[in-house]
Amino acid sequence: MRVLGIDPGTLNMGYGMVEEKDDNRIVMLACGVLTAPQKMPVEERLCALYEGLLKVVEKYQPEEIAVEEPFVANNARSALAIGRAQAVAILAGAQAGLPIARYMPTQVKQLVTNYGRSSKEQVQQVVKLQLGVAELPEASDAADALAVAICHLNHKRLDRILGRGY
Repeated sequence: MRVLGIDPGTLNMGYGMVEEKDDNRIVMLACGVLTAPQKMPVEERLCALYEGLLKVVEKYQPEEIAVEEPFVANNARSALAIGRAQAVAILAGAQAGLPIARYMPTQVKQLVTNYGRSSKEQVQQVVKLQLGVAELPEASDAADALAVAICHLNHKRLDRILGRGY
């Protein structure tokens, strides 16, 4: 199964494409960051990010999309902005007719590292191990998107196991 993970943002939107092989190995197919200039009005940035995601979807042909939910702490303005970017990612997936899953940051950490309060560094180390790569991309947004995609595959795997009654 091919999954496109998305780490939404209105300036930088990370994406990570992974595939689960028949032997349950997860391999990275692509990752990167879509960027929009800060000087650009927000509606134009969102449009540019949307168009960029459509190109990613067309190029890599995912079967499903996984999007990280915004973390709402004390900064409602930031959460609203990320929510807008999340909506763009959801819209791009819907436009392509793909199933879309959404995960809270703690769910991503839990399903990738087995600990919902893992640090960003711990998540990245486990992602490197699961993908069998020496280094992750420098851009943390791309690495985070890979974690979201792996989270989704692990969630699907857990659903399959539980569905079999183990």
